[in-house]
Amino acid sequence: MSLYDERARAVLDKPLIARVSVIDDEGYPHTVPVWFMRDGDDIVFISARDTRKVDYLSANPRGAVVIGGESDDGGGYLIKGDFVIEPDPNDEWVRRLTYRYEEPAQAEQDIAAWADLDIIVLRLKPRKVIKVA
Repeated sequence: MSLYDERARAVLDKPLIARVSVIDDEGYPHTVPVWFMRDGDDIVFISARDTRKVDYLSANPRGAVVIGGESDDGGGYLIKGDFVIEPDPNDEWVRRLTYRYEEPAQAEQDIAAWADLDIIVLRLKPRKVIKVA
């Protein structure tokens, strides 16, 4: 059984900008905007490996994401859980997420520009879903 009801899935399946929060090395939230995609109940993000959020997740995998919440996007959800860091062989998730948010020509340009980056997948395994708006 899914953690998400029909309304939540409808919001999560829109290409909205999510806000991911992880815990920094001083115990404070570190929050950044990201692209995302639902993969079953998991929420998937991509990131260059050499970012602070990845460093923080390596030390503490707990985090949360807020998606939606604007008056015209169908509501908002806070999803808390544990992150898993995964490789992205053949840039599968880079391609899927870039095409989700950009027109094909721009997506191809960005994918080519990022070819030398070490991009990884951040997969949030939800433990709790809270409707916030």
